[in-house]
Amino acid sequence: MMSEMALSGFKGTQNAPKFPGREKLKEELSLRGLTISEPWVGTYFTIGDEEDSQKIFDDQIDFMKYIGGSNVIVVAELGGEVHQQPIYPLDNRPIFTDKQWSALFKGLNELGKKAYEEGFVLCYHPHIGTGVETLEDIDKLMKGTDPKYLKLLLDTGHLYYAGVNPLTVTQKYGDRIKHVHLKNIRQATLDESKANKWSFLTSIRGGSDKDTPGIFTVPGDVDGVIEFEPIFQALSNAKYEGWLVVEAEQDPNKANPLKYALMARTYLKSVTGL
Repeated sequence: MMSEMALSGFKGTQNAPKFPGREKLKEELSLRGLTISEPWVGTYFTIGDEEDSQKIFDDQIDFMKYIGGSNVIVVAELGGEVHQQPIYPLDNRPIFTDKQWSALFKGLNELGKKAYEEGFVLCYHPHIGTGVETLEDIDKLMKGTDPKYLKLLLDTGHLYYAGVNPLTVTQKYGDRIKHVHLKNIRQATLDESKANKWSFLTSIRGGSDKDTPGIFTVPGDVDGVIEFEPIFQALSNAKYEGWLVVEAEQDPNKANPLKYALMARTYLKSVTGL
């Protein structure tokens, strides 16, 4: 996987559970001129689990210090999440109470302050099947947290999936966007997913039909419907400096990973010059 990333012209990768332990990982990354773009921190403040949330965060800070890669830590609140369950996420996601929102604001501000003091940037990832998914949720989160300590991750695919225009979020919160995940959406699969109330994982796989592609694809794929150029322009207007991380969780039996990695990298170079 890492060799194909390097062959495609990418400079790094997210951390992943299939990767080896950190010593071997650092060696393999170095051999290919790669680094880690970010680790993922799942928190559970809304269900009262501050201790585990803090431990997960501390472990990821320690990991990134060892790897010596990006200074970005990605966080998402997973209290009550349903995206890993076999149910339709858009109808069954958690809706936080005022008390839960307050606990989330407090917890994220504390983590964000600690990240800041350690030289890291904490970026929140609105995610399908969680309590921060819609534009209203994002507005509430941004208003309730300290802009010095909590930044925003722009994930084009998750926003579009949730019915949110990624360009609107980019224009509204450009000053707080400090990390970017680029996913494209296949509209036909999204429509089928909503009509049949597929789970998140089923949507990624394209259902049980071997000929139906997954909901996500890469920037540059003609099957995708998201217009990325205006988003890049809005990021440029906000003087964004940071990672552009290509994501497209797809069934490799339906979408060859190297083919799509090359497709995305070629497209990004043609648009950004980088």
